[in-house]
Amino acid sequence: MKTPKILVLAGSVRHGSTNRMLAVEAEAALREAGVEASFADLREYALPIYDADLEADIGLPEAARSLKKLAKEADGFAIASPEYNGSYPALLKNAIDWISRPEQGEGPLAALAGKPAAILSASPGAGGGKRVLRELRHFLEGIRVTVLPTEVSIASSGEAFDAAGRLTRSADIESLRALAAGLAGAVRQKELV
Repeated sequence: MKTPKILVLAGSVRHGSTNRMLAVEAEAALREAGVEASFADLREYALPIYDADLEADIGLPEAARSLKKLAKEADGFAIASPEYNGSYPALLKNAIDWISRPEQGEGPLAALAGKPAAILSASPGAGGGKRVLRELRHFLEGIRVTVLPTEVSIASSGEAFDAAGRLTRSADIESLRALAAGLAGAVRQKELV
C-alpha cells in the first residue's frame, strides 16, 4: 500500500499567525502518524478573487492549477483556520473555490470530493475558534469533503506556542497527535474500500 499524502493548508499567511504555526505543527504530527504531509503556504499561490468571467477567458490561473494539482494528488487534508468575524477568511475560501473548479474531462469537485479532512483552529480567546470550525465544517461538507468528527481547538493561542512556533501545552499536543492519527487512519481506511 502506498504512503498516503495529506495536504496541509492554513487560512492565514501572516508569519506570526498561530494558525499558520498550528498548520506546521499538524504537518509534523501527520508525519509522526506515518503519512506524507506537505504544507502549502497560500502566500506562494497568488490567486485572484474567483471570477467566472476570468475562468471562462483564461481557465484556471497557473497558481490555481498548481495548488489544485497538490489537492488532486492528496488523499486527504488538514486545514487550520483563524476566525474572522465568526467565519473563515476569504483567503482560504478563495483558494478552495479555485481548486474546486472542474477542468476538461473532470467531474465536479475532482480534487476534493470524498476525501477526508481534519479541521483545526487557534484563537486568542477562550473559545479556541470553535465558531470558525463549525462554519468550516459546514462549507467543506457542502463540497463533499468528509470532515472528521473530532477537531482541534486551541484556546488562548498567544500562550500555546513557544518562540519557535511549537505547541507547549501537553493537552494541545495530545489532541493534535490524536487528530493526526485519526486522519491517517481515515485515509488508510478509504484506500481499503
